[in-house]
Amino acid sequence: MSDQKKTPRNNDDAAEPGGALKQAESRLQYALRDLAQSSWMITVLSIVVALVVGALLILATNPQVQATLGYFFARPADFFATSFEVIRDAYSALFRGAVYDWQAATPQRAIRPITETLVNAVPLILAGLGIAIGFRSGMLNIGGQGQIILGATCAAFIGYAFALPLGLHLLLALMGGVLGGAIWGGIAGVLKAKTGANEVIVTIMLNNIALYFLAWLLRQQWFVQTGSNQPIATPVEDSARLFGLLGTGFRLHAGIFIAIAATVFVWWLLERSTLGFEMRAIGENPEAARTAGVNVPKATALVLIIGGALCGLGGAAHLLGTEYRLAAGIAGTLGFDAITVALLGRSRPLGTFLAGLLFGGLRAGGVLMQAQTGTPIDIVLVLQSVIVLLIAAPPLVRAIFFLPSTERKKKPRRRQKPVQEAVR
Repeated sequence: MSDQKKTPRNNDDAAEPGGALKQAESRLQYALRDLAQSSWMITVLSIVVALVVGALLILATNPQVQATLGYFFARPADFFATSFEVIRDAYSALFRGAVYDWQAATPQRAIRPITETLVNAVPLILAGLGIAIGFRSGMLNIGGQGQIILGATCAAFIGYAFALPLGLHLLLALMGGVLGGAIWGGIAGVLKAKTGANEVIVTIMLNNIALYFLAWLLRQQWFVQTGSNQPIATPVEDSARLFGLLGTGFRLHAGIFIAIAATVFVWWLLERSTLGFEMRAIGENPEAARTAGVNVPKATALVLIIGGALCGLGGAAHLLGTEYRLAAGIAGTLGFDAITVALLGRSRPLGTFLAGLLFGGLRAGGVLMQAQTGTPIDIVLVLQSVIVLLIAAPPLVRAIFFLPSTERKKKPRRRQKPVQEAVR
């Protein structure tokens, strides 16, 4: 009868034999689907694919493996055994050079790899956070390289040109790095806010300007203060150097604490502050943010100023923590590696921090891998490139591992009944 209450279907399913088991399996399937569609799973699988690609390249460049291919059909077991040993030795050396060397003669040598990973990660984390702020705000800051150069330049000059007390000297040198990066990022920010200039083009051009500006400064005696014609500045004073944490034999310095503090600050800025909300709002929809009362030009300029300040801090930490002397190649490829760190970290503070540790480990471990196994260190660059390529193309990762798509199928719209039929 129509007036009888129908028992809910879920209760009927639960009452049936095995109904609870079916519901548990259904929940598990939904959980696995959500896990497969998560961005973190895509990141992990991208790293796995990069390691596989790296293994294939290691095999292709190894002379022992090439020799076994000459008689592969006669004794295929030699090829597979040699390939396994080569890959095992290469990745084992990579791990021992990045995390823990269980073959070291002393405990100090055994834990040195993880400290080298942290040392390499400090400037990558700081610069990556600066790039990530721009990505979260809908802006492509490609000028991390120039901002790092300006930050290192300002920090170095303050570090050797002034005689100041311990503590104060280091603080002023770090603040000089922050100011130098903020000015360089602010140029692009103000131009975009006032004139609508494309930040990608402006920041790329500023990279070149910073590079040649540093080359000019290193030829000026009033700047280098060395009395030599060599394009290199005098070392910074001991009072301006980041102090070591583990004594002699280790390069780990207090910059790791600065990187941790910067990660917490960026998280608070983006997730808990009003300015961070405005930054994310202009990244989602600038017109909607303007309608809601956000000062879009001001927020746009601040995004690149703060991002540049973090990149400049990364350059200052790199110089004051490990290099101690300003030279033309002080930045290396840090600015461009920071872009990949921000991409791998999904422009999230914690993700960027972990990505910086990963890339720092690849840098540290690649040296030992090349020294002990003869594997070209360029394999590390290939790993980084493949990771970023797959991060930028999630559908490719899903296709490789047969993961479900994130796009939900649209349900067919039900045909609307006429009003007369609905009344009946």
